[in-house]
Amino acid sequence: MARQINGKPESTEEEHQQQPVKRRGISKWTIVQWFLIPVLLIAALSGGLVTGYVVLGKKDFSDVLQWSTWKHVYDLVFAP
Repeated sequence: MARQINGKPESTEEEHQQQPVKRRGISKWTIVQWFLIPVLLIAALSGGLVTGYVVLGKKDFSDVLQWSTWKHVYDLVFAP
């Protein structure tokens, strides 16, 4: 037990030694998550667009890739 001086325990030499802070490195799984999740989200968006336009809408696949198609859809949805 540590001695008390002026009402405070005297700190021992063990308390003065600080443990080095262990830094956690970036794991491979974290790197995979940073790249895989956005790729999967883009793939899901693309798959949903193609499924909705080609399968449900019964239109040609080549129309999905045209900007004018999506401009027209935007104008239909957000028309005043």
